[in-house]
Amino acid sequence: MAEKPCPDYPILLIDDEINALRSYELGLQSAGINNTISCSNGLKGSEIVKSQNIELIILDMVMPEISGEELLDEFSREYPEIPVIMVTCVDSLEKAVECIHHGAVEYLVKPVDINKLLDKVKKYLELNELKRDNERLRKSLLAENAPEASESFAPIITNCKYMRGLFRYCSAIASSKQPVLITGETGVGKELFANALHQESNCPGEMVTVNIAGLDDNMISDTLFGHTKGAFTGALNDRPGIIEKASNGTLFIDEIGDLNMASQIKLLRLLQQREYQQLGSDKVKKSSARFILATHRDLHELQRDKKFRKDLYYRIATHHIDIPPLRDRKEDIVLLLDFFIVQASKELHKKIPHYPDELITLLQSYHFPGNIRELEAMVYDAVSRHDSKTLSTRVFFSHIKRNSASSHLPAKSGGDLESCLRNLTVLPEIREMTGALIREAMNRAGGNQSVAAGTLGITPQALSSRLKKTTERIKSHQSDDGNHGQ
Repeated sequence: MAEKPCPDYPILLIDDEINALRSYELGLQSAGINNTISCSNGLKGSEIVKSQNIELIILDMVMPEISGEELLDEFSREYPEIPVIMVTCVDSLEKAVECIHHGAVEYLVKPVDINKLLDKVKKYLELNELKRDNERLRKSLLAENAPEASESFAPIITNCKYMRGLFRYCSAIASSKQPVLITGETGVGKELFANALHQESNCPGEMVTVNIAGLDDNMISDTLFGHTKGAFTGALNDRPGIIEKASNGTLFIDEIGDLNMASQIKLLRLLQQREYQQLGSDKVKKSSARFILATHRDLHELQRDKKFRKDLYYRIATHHIDIPPLRDRKEDIVLLLDFFIVQASKELHKKIPHYPDELITLLQSYHFPGNIRELEAMVYDAVSRHDSKTLSTRVFFSHIKRNSASSHLPAKSGGDLESCLRNLTVLPEIREMTGALIREAMNRAGGNQSVAAGTLGITPQALSSRLKKTTERIKSHQSDDGNHGQ
């Protein structure tokens, strides 16, 4: 990477010793780094970080009013994306380890060797620039005119431009050793993306998958790190963890949003230092695995609720792939329907059936809370039941009716129709309510009466009759209004 001496944002120098500040300034200037802010007061330094973007912080440990350790905790908690280099007069290995565990990226002893400081600063300036380059790369690869993705993504059925942009982004980051975070609702295909990333990386090792949902801290530690003989009751032999199994390959950790706080700290150390210890052993081992992590949960919301560490989030989200739900790429529904019908027919040893055009309209009007996995289940159920050349829509209607009963209602309603009605100040007339319901069903069905009728649970003939009466009533009102106006 080309050297870029001057950072995009200022480097903040916090030290109560004026001579030390001056020394840092001169040293940085000698390397062409002039974008700095010097601060001899810790509280003022805290305010500066809150008020503007900062590239990197050089922080003294011992200061009046507020110590560097307190500031380090604050910065690591609230601004984990900003690297903090600690400087101090205390030459203690224990203190250095403590600072690193609290979020510092480096620990230097005063009097600071300026050349060593410059090496550290340049290292983290380059890392920051790498992250920004990655974001620019991601945006450019999502553009419509970017080149096509490779065959590694063939198992992901799509004709969506945004999805194909994600494929190109994945190919571009496949060789990176940094973690990859994959987010998206349940059933969108996060593991398929993880598999494609592993194939694109050409790692010599295998891809190992673990779902940590519902596991406590001990089970997670044992699963990831393994244990030695006698580590706990029942540990009769040494057992390596899946991290060791994923050596020189990929470790895919699913449902990372369910990770408890104790396990988050262990995972953070693993990702930062690539080190771990088996249960019952003091021996430190190194990991050569590449990490891909996935979740359907909102990690930003979990951070606000203090259930997910900000420093861990920034560590795992260097590369971020957010997969859109099926309802946001409805152009894929026909492709997926055809694919699953063929697949299900082969597995169930049945002839591949045709399906009516109204089935596409029905599926495209549905919101698919379970995404592609839900569509797959619907198709398999329908194919298993069909006994003619044409696939019946009854199974699909039944599934959609059952799964839409509560999810189509407002969140505040309490989950049922009665609660919705209780929230109305004045109840509508039955005729008015029926008319509104029919209009909404026709709108969602794209004007297809068969689909709208199935959604409402009535026959197409009954819906046609109601529509005819509504039209006649509207004409009657228009005629009355015209007579009154004469």
